[in-house]
Formats: sequence, structure tokens, C-alpha cells
Amino acid sequence: MQRIFVFLFLLNLPVLAQTERTYYERIQPIIAKNCVVCHQPGGIGPFSLLSYQDVAKRAQFVAKVTTTRYMPPFPADRSFQHYANERGLTEAEMEQIRQWAAEKQEKGKGWKGKVEKEKDGAVRAESEKGQFSGGRNEEKNSLVTPDLSLKMQQPFQIPNTSTEEFRYFYLPTNLQKDMFVETIEFLPGNRKVLHHSRVMVDTSGKMADIEGIRADDETLQTFQKIPMADQFLYGWVPGNDQIHFPKGIAKRIPAKANLVLNLHYSPSAKPQTDQSVINFYAAKTPVEREVQSLTLYEAHISNPPFLIKANTRPTFYINHGPIQEAISAISILPHLHWLGKSFKAFAITPDGDLVPLVKIDNWDFNWQMTYQFEKLLYVPKGSVIIAEATYDNTIENPLNPFTPPRDVSYGWNTTSEMMELVIYYVPYRAGDEHISQNK
Repeated sequence: MQRIFVFLFLLNLPVLAQTERTYYERIQPIIAKNCVVCHQPGGIGPFSLLSYQDVAKRAQFVAKVTTTRYMPPFPADRSFQHYANERGLTEAEMEQIRQWAAEKQEKGKGWKGKVEKEKDGAVRAESEKGQFSGGRNEEKNSLVTPDLSLKMQQPFQIPNTSTEEFRYFYLPTNLQKDMFVETIEFLPGNRKVLHHSRVMVDTSGKMADIEGIRADDETLQTFQKIPMADQFLYGWVPGNDQIHFPKGIAKRIPAKANLVLNLHYSPSAKPQTDQSVINFYAAKTPVEREVQSLTLYEAHISNPPFLIKANTRPTFYINHGPIQEAISAISILPHLHWLGKSFKAFAITPDGDLVPLVKIDNWDFNWQMTYQFEKLLYVPKGSVIIAEATYDNTIENPLNPFTPPRDVSYGWNTTSEMMELVIYYVPYRAGDEHISQNK
């Protein structure tokens, strides 16, 4: 009897192996987790990977770009620092896709759900294995309905002038009491042309007339004299995802506060609209510490002037500190434009030790992220935070917006340049370095 069982088991091994490599059993969970956040209808990816048919017809291509680690993008050097929001497939996952693509690309069974596009533009899908939304696996992340969802008051008509647009928008929160936020999510209404968004908090009640104003409007100077309660609540760029804060740590939005959005639209040759949404998820446990922001930018450069001369490859440096208190760093967001080639940031402690923050050897203007540290990162009092960015303003840079190269200095337009980094942090407490930020 035992021999018969063994014989039957061995006889069915090919069938079992085939079942294990069917799309719905093995491939769809990998794609949902790593790819559809961009590769969905209306997403920034050039095609959708939301359905079996989408993936099957590009099976060889998907296998190649994942095996070579070209996709999913994650520009930061993982040997320099590790992050809670690292993207990338394991060797086992890459092998599963490779084998599936090389064989019959079996579909398998198990799909008992639906895919639909909701009013906010996000794609939702549900199967017997659980849900995913914009690439989030809801089996691991139960955030479905935000506690506060704010949409731009009116769809913005993006001009077809083929020039960059920098606009400000005003979002009333109608909060009756302070809100402590543990997760922030920005959903661009038009990923094709919206390049970045900066979200600020206003408590003056005097910003309503800023709605839709251009960045070069002279009346903007009046509004810019009004101090913001929070100059950097959140920032979104292509490649960015939700930001999560650890238990007991949150961003605070004061009662009766309102939001100001600074949106950058890429040039468009045809009329388009955008009505982006920002979602907030309230902290579910008592908040002990509020997230603070350290923003370093061109005015902090230690080897000015910030001028990138034609046919040069200069490196600029920022030195900040010594810091007056020990901090626990939550995340870091670097920002450069098309001439950027590499970026590196770290801290030097009073004892001479190096605290790595981020290292990007091949800067990608189209894929910028908020890198959230795997655990809260301890930076001792008296440390100096150092950033260095290298630019390539030569004809050898295929992304150079000018041919022949021109002198380039600071500016919001992508044909100008910037050097910025934003660090979310809280004052240090003993034991912070053991607090994981993985959800």
C-alpha cells in the first residue's frame, strides 16, 4: 500500500509543480505587491499589469526586467542603508516568474473577484486571496477607508501651453479637533502630468484666495509672508508611496487648520485636468511624540554659489550642525533635477562614527522616494549632517535639457536645478533604535 502511495505521489509531481507556478497561485501576488502601484490603468507605468492577460502577453519582458533588477525601481544603495519600504523581488520570486514565463504561463484557478476603478481614480481589486489597492496587499495592510480624505475643491484645467505649471491650491479640513496622523497617502489625479506635490498646513485662515494661483503671480508674495504651521506635512513625487509612522508617533494637523498644496505639472500639449486626493489615517493608539521635519536646501550649501556651469560636473555639499539634540530619524527624501547624477547623505557623530542615511549612485529624476529607515535611526547630539550631490552639465549627459549645455542655477523649473533633502524625525528616546518601522 505504501509503495502504491509513493508511486502515485511521484506520478503527480509534475502536476503539483505546474499548479504551484500558475498565475493566480504564485505570480499574481508578486505582481500585486511590487508592480501594480504604477502599472495600472491611469498609472505612471507605460502599460497595465493588473490582469492575467496583461502579464501573460508580456511574460518574457516581465521576467527579463525583474531578473536583471531593472524593475521594480529602487535607486538607493541597500549596502549603505536598509529601509522599511525597500522594493525588489527575492531570488525565489524572480525564479518563479522566470519559470512561469518560460513554460506555458498557466492561468490557474482561484479568481473570484472583480477589478474596478473608484471615484478617486484608484484601482481596487479583490480576490479570494484578499485585496490589493494600488499595489498594497490588504492582507498585511488593513487600511481601506481613510479617516480624512481631502480632494482638490475643483478639477484643475491644465493649460495646453507646453510649459511647466506651478500652482497653489487650498483644501479646507473642517477639523473640529486636532488630528494625529499615522499614515499619509497622496493619490495624484493625473499621473501623466503631475510631477510633484508639497503639502503644507495653514492655521491663519487667510489662504483661501490662493486657490489655483500661479507661482509667478505677484500677489503670491503677500501669501508667502504668512507663516505656515507646518512647512512640510508631506511630499509626493513619482515613485513615492504612503508614509507610515511607528506606534506612538504621528504628524499633528491642528483643529480648524487647512492645507495648502504646491503642485508642479509637467508641460502638456493638450488640455487635461487634475483633481488629486490626499488621505489621512488617524493614529489608533495614544500619541507620545509628534513628527518634526528638518529641511535642508540650496541656502545651506557650504561651497556656494549654486551654479552649475556648462560643460562641468561639479559636486556641492551641505553641512548642517552640530545638531542641538539627539534625534531618531524616521525617513529621508532627497530631491534633484535632470542634471543630478548622484546623491549621498550621512551624519558624523561627535565620536567620528558615520551614520548612513542614503546613497544613490545613479540619480533617477523620474523615480524619487521617501526612504523610510528599517528602524528608527539614532543620530547623537552634536552630530553633523552632511549631504553631497554631483551634477553632470555636459553633452555626455543624455538627460541634459539643453544642447549645447548652458549655465544652470537654482529654480523650480526642471530646466533649472535644486539640491534638497527632508528628514522626518522625533527627539531621541532610549530604545528608539530597536523600534521597527516595518508594517
